[in-house]
Amino acid sequence: MDPITLFALANGAVKLVKEGCKLYKDIKGAAGDVKDILKDLDDQFHNKFRDRAPTVAEKNQYISEKNRIIELNKRDGETTNIYTEIGNHLGTYFDNYHKCFAIFEEEERRGKNEVYTGDASLGKRALQRVLMKKQLEHMATELREIMVYQSPPELGALWTEVSEMMQVMGKEQKVAIANQMRRDAERSKVLRRKRKQQLYKITCWSLVTFFIASIVLMFYMVIQYRIERHPELGNCIPPKGSYLYKKWTNLVWATCE
Repeated sequence: MDPITLFALANGAVKLVKEGCKLYKDIKGAAGDVKDILKDLDDQFHNKFRDRAPTVAEKNQYISEKNRIIELNKRDGETTNIYTEIGNHLGTYFDNYHKCFAIFEEEERRGKNEVYTGDASLGKRALQRVLMKKQLEHMATELREIMVYQSPPELGALWTEVSEMMQVMGKEQKVAIANQMRRDAERSKVLRRKRKQQLYKITCWSLVTFFIASIVLMFYMVIQYRIERHPELGNCIPPKGSYLYKKWTNLVWATCE
């Protein structure tokens, strides 16, 4: 579980919640009798340009706003789905939020008892944790402001329900994540120990093989030297006239002349 990945997931969920809240608020604002809303928009437009004629850009903006309200009014029945989606995105945010803090706490606990051997410096990792914590806390504050104070009341209730539920689940998740990280750390230690043992065995066997090959090569070179300098002793491994020569010639299928 990489905290950077979890942070990115939480940040993505926050963005989707914001977009969902804005769409929900816009649809709710355009719900009801669209004629009254459009009439109010017309009155505002004409009052604004009572003393001068609007520009082409201002007219186009007015028309675009009217079309947007009409389109939002048609989507009044979609608010239930949007409400559900916002709840799901909130769940994703809180889930990754609590995972991040659980990992931070477990890393801090392990840092007191274990020697850090990672690539990044301790200072860099500590700074990264502090910045992520502050950004996650800022996300939570910003989401709460949007859902409770800047959106329809039902979204505030959704925020309360989801946050209360995730507080309970987050505590349970902290324990589960801490236990999982400890199991993973222990498993990594065992794997590292096994790799060291395997490397040691490979090194030993390589040295033994090299030593045997060196001895064989040395004997081969000595025998070749003897054959070249003393051909009368034959080309067998043991020289002619020796006790081993007779044994050797009886064992091999061909003579060594």
